[in-house]
Amino acid sequence: MTDLTTPPTTSSEAARWAPGSHVLWRYKENAGNRIHICRPVTVVQDTEELLAVWMAPGTECVKPVLADGTPVHHEPLATRYTKPRALRRDRWFGTGVLKLARPAEPWSVWLFWDPGWRFKNWYVNLEEPRARWAGGIDSEDHFLDISVRPDRTWQWHDEDEFAQAQRAGLMGAGKAREVRAAGRAAIDVIHSWGLPFSDNWQHWRPDPDWAIPPLPDDWDRTPAHVTS
Repeated sequence: MTDLTTPPTTSSEAARWAPGSHVLWRYKENAGNRIHICRPVTVVQDTEELLAVWMAPGTECVKPVLADGTPVHHEPLATRYTKPRALRRDRWFGTGVLKLARPAEPWSVWLFWDPGWRFKNWYVNLEEPRARWAGGIDSEDHFLDISVRPDRTWQWHDEDEFAQAQRAGLMGAGKAREVRAAGRAAIDVIHSWGLPFSDNWQHWRPDPDWAIPPLPDDWDRTPAHVTS
């Protein structure tokens, strides 16, 4: 396992992680700087063009819940973003997720499979371009998403949450316009079947010898140095 407190292998351009390294994929809350989602992942590929990571089934993660422990999505939409919250350690059950992120793009693309490695769909997660540090990457989720089926048809997701986040003051009108524009740009990539959709990642499989990365005790530490 890569020591998350030390810099990864360096290249001539930037610090890169070797395949099989363990890093953290994190999201900060939308109304502050606290990290509220943390997922240990295994690096599949790390180049100037693409970061690909694997989140294995059974991975211990951190996620937000309501203060009484209720899952966030069980709360009615009108109060989902205003009730007090807490953080809980939990595990990612079901099939794993392959996450693909291209530098500076305001989204990442996730691949999902049904049991037996039957490909299910791509999922475009609209988010802040990821800030990279020695132990992983940090971003901020932008609520709005797009799913892409194997036949290349697509649809918006969570438009109700996107609207409610604005009503709750978690996103201003200007930022909301930027996010919607980013979604339209992602749809242009889908229509042209550009990268990473055209790279056939749906046929990728994880190394069976990879261990599930543990969730470190200091999963919420503040990076000493952050780059984009």
